[in-house]
Amino acid sequence: MVMNRIIQHLKSSDHVLLASHLSPDGDAIGSLLAMGIALNALGIRTTLFNESPIPAVYRFLPSVNRIRSRIEDIHLFDTAVILDCGDIIRIGKNADAVQQLPAVVNIDHHITNTRFGQMHLIDTAACATAEIVYRIIKRAGLFIDEALATAIYTGIFTDTGSFRFSNTNKEAFSICDEMVARGADPYTVAKNVYGTYSLGRIKLLNLALDSLEISCNGKLSLMILTRDMFDETGTRSEDVDGMINYGRRIRNVRVAALVQEHMNGRGPEMYPKRYHVSLRSDGSVDVAEIAAHFGGGGHRDAAGFNIESRVGDIRKDLFDLAEKIT
Repeated sequence: MVMNRIIQHLKSSDHVLLASHLSPDGDAIGSLLAMGIALNALGIRTTLFNESPIPAVYRFLPSVNRIRSRIEDIHLFDTAVILDCGDIIRIGKNADAVQQLPAVVNIDHHITNTRFGQMHLIDTAACATAEIVYRIIKRAGLFIDEALATAIYTGIFTDTGSFRFSNTNKEAFSICDEMVARGADPYTVAKNVYGTYSLGRIKLLNLALDSLEISCNGKLSLMILTRDMFDETGTRSEDVDGMINYGRRIRNVRVAALVQEHMNGRGPEMYPKRYHVSLRSDGSVDVAEIAAHFGGGGHRDAAGFNIESRVGDIRKDLFDLAEKIT
C-alpha cells in the first residue's frame, strides 16, 4: 500500500524537506506543521519550508516559527514531501532543484494534481490535505497531542470554509471532533483565523469592493487588486484571504474572480505584469477547468492561475468566458 511505503521510506530518510505552496492557506500551513510534528515524533530529521511569509492569522499555530522561507542548500536533503500542491512549481523558485532530490513524495487532494514525484498519495475526495496527513499519522501509530490536533483541525476548518464549502464531508466532522477531544480549541482557531483584522485589511477590502464589476449576463463577478492598493493600505497578499467570497455571494453570480497583481516588480501599465487570478464557483461551474485553460488548476469550486498579461486583457478574457456560463 502506498501509505505504508511512504511511511517506511520516511523512517529510513536522513533529512526530510517538507514544503507547501506559495501564499499558503490554512490547509497548507496546518498540513506542513502536522507533518513536521509527526516526523519529529518518529525521530526523523526535518526542515519545514514555505517561500512566502506566513499570514498573521496563522502565526498562533504551534511550531509555526519552525517554518523557514529560505533554503541554503537543497542537496542536504534526501527526501522532499510536497504538501497541498497540484504542481511542484507551486513551492516557488526552488522547485527545479527539489525535483532533482533522490525522492519526492506528493501528498495532495487537488483534482488537477500533475502526479509529480516518485511517490503519490493523492485523494481528491479528501476535504483537505490535512485529512490525508491525519490518516498518515494514524497509520504510523502516533499519539495526537494538542499541537498536532490544532494543526490538523485548522487545516480542515479553513479548507472547508468553516464547514460551509461543498468539500465538507463526513470525515471533516469526525476528524475535527477527535481533534477537539485531543486538545484543539475551536474558539481559539476561529478567533485567530476569522475574528481579527488589521485596519489595513479593512481599507484594502474597501478598495477591492470599489473595483467590483459584474459581467453582462450577471454570472461572473470580478475584483481587481493592484500593487498600488497594497502600498496605499500597507497590506500584503496575505490580507486578501477570503475577500473573493464577497463576489461569490452576490445573487445569481456563478463564478467570482479576484485578480491580484504580484508584489514583485513594477512597470508602466502598457507592459505586461504578473497576476494571480483566484476563481470561486457556486458549485454549478467547474472553475478548475477554467483555470487549466490558463495553465492553472485547483478544485471544481476553487481554483486559480498565474498569468503575465495586462489587467485589461485579463478582464476581457474573463468576461468573454462569462458569456459561456449558462
